[in-house]
Amino acid sequence: MTHINALDPGASPLDYYGYELRRHREAAGLTQRQLGDIVNYTGSLVGQIETARKLPTPEFSERADAALGTDGLFSRLVELVMRSQLPAWFQQVAELEGRATHINTFQTHAVHGLLQTPEYARAVLGVLDGADLEDRTAVRLARQRILEKDEPAVLWMVVSESVLHQEVGGRETMRGQLAHLLAFEHVPMVNVQILPFAAGAHAGMQGSFTLFRFASSPAIVYTEGYGSGHPTANPDTVKDCSLRYDHLQAAALSLRDSAELIRRVMEERYGEQRDTGGHSMA
Repeated sequence: MTHINALDPGASPLDYYGYELRRHREAAGLTQRQLGDIVNYTGSLVGQIETARKLPTPEFSERADAALGTDGLFSRLVELVMRSQLPAWFQQVAELEGRATHINTFQTHAVHGLLQTPEYARAVLGVLDGADLEDRTAVRLARQRILEKDEPAVLWMVVSESVLHQEVGGRETMRGQLAHLLAFEHVPMVNVQILPFAAGAHAGMQGSFTLFRFASSPAIVYTEGYGSGHPTANPDTVKDCSLRYDHLQAAALSLRDSAELIRRVMEERYGEQRDTGGHSMA
């Protein structure tokens, strides 16, 4: 087992977080168990975070800040910790998400990570790889904190209707995911349009892509494959994908009609089923 004194605070954001947590806890004259009691976590968990064996969560960080009077230190650090745990090829994308003023994404096979529920994200990440699933899910969900900023990016997602019907994680998970999309129906900064099957051949036939736009930097197009990401600021690529996105938005249902379709699929495909006697079926 790694000894806390052996931690090098410069080794990684996770190590630095653990080092600072121990330093501030000891300065406050608290044991791990006492701090755990205050923040409503176990002393064992506090110890695991201090030794960089467990990822802290945003909730833990907020409570630690309040308990130790650290003026938001751990809430700020946890964002760096979470970003550092992303696959190396995806860390740049998370940085782009944090800087962008507009994020326009077209998704062919899954809900975008910024709008995934915990259950849906867990099901997506768990395909063929169940290792550290809870931590990987927490890291993905931490990206969604950019939507809570004082001035969040405008997120616009055009998603294929097939995503609504692809049963990821089971009926209950899908019902929760579609309900989550509907929760943004009246949020101007988050917009979801459905590209219906009736659209036929469309400008996104080559696959999913995301356009990042910034206040004072060139736009970037991002695509990805298996275990790799491909961001580019090539003007021709940006121009081509911008045109494609305009056409996809034009072919997609309106925001209101998209919400109605999501609601209908949620109720008809994933709603509570009953037998002929009117009894609920699992």
